[in-house]
Amino acid sequence: MKISLTTILATAIFIQSLYGQKIKGSDTVLPLAQKEAESYLNTYKSAKVTVTGGGSGVGISALLEGTTDIAMSSRKIKFDEKAKFQQSGKTLVEKIIAYDALAVIVNPANKVSQLTREQLEGIYTGKIKNWKEVGGENIEIVVYCRETSSGTYEFFKEHILKNKNYLNSALSMPATGAIIQSVSQTKGAIGYVGLAYLNNKIKAIKVSYDGKTFVAPSLETAKNKTYPVVRPLFFYYEKTLTTKVSPFVNYILSSAGQKIVKEEGYIPVN
Repeated sequence: MKISLTTILATAIFIQSLYGQKIKGSDTVLPLAQKEAESYLNTYKSAKVTVTGGGSGVGISALLEGTTDIAMSSRKIKFDEKAKFQQSGKTLVEKIIAYDALAVIVNPANKVSQLTREQLEGIYTGKIKNWKEVGGENIEIVVYCRETSSGTYEFFKEHILKNKNYLNSALSMPATGAIIQSVSQTKGAIGYVGLAYLNNKIKAIKVSYDGKTFVAPSLETAKNKTYPVVRPLFFYYEKTLTTKVSPFVNYILSSAGQKIVKEEGYIPVN
């Protein structure tokens, strides 16, 4: 007997209505997942979806512990994390649900409007301590970063710092909103946030990897790959939960879901 896709979808949504579906992790992915869940629940009234943040590492740990169904991550899963799942006999499924441009931000009063990757590395490792060293005013640089459980922290360290350590005096923030607030209130501050978080309280600077071409983060420059700091955003889940989570995952990857991706300031997968 053949079972239609409609029947499979209805069964999966019925399972969700009984047990609910928990999604946890990346602060970068959080606003997108919340919007997607809101739209999804308006479409499928009987479904239950709960979305919370905490950071990519927190989400992946929760998935391993079995306290969430989907882990949101702004970085690829680490080798040691994957090993823990394998040791537990669990098979992971990885889905790219969108892309994000990681924007470097400063206070709007800061005259510096562009930096090279090497200059950013110097600032975040403590070699460059004053804005006058990169063409700005004689003001001490106040460095803000995400906490170590954040996928954004890991991505920035790998791709901007080339795996060098952050300076010890860097101010670690528990969420992206805290970085935006701090940078908006501190003239000498610098931080980094996902493209979707940009607003008029902070200034995104142009970045160059070759020292010649400086590009500002935007949906257009991220899509055409001229902006150099673009990353995939992931959903991870256990293979045994595929039936339970697939309706929501497939919704995000659908044309309706990817329309929301674009509307929320992220980059669609296609």
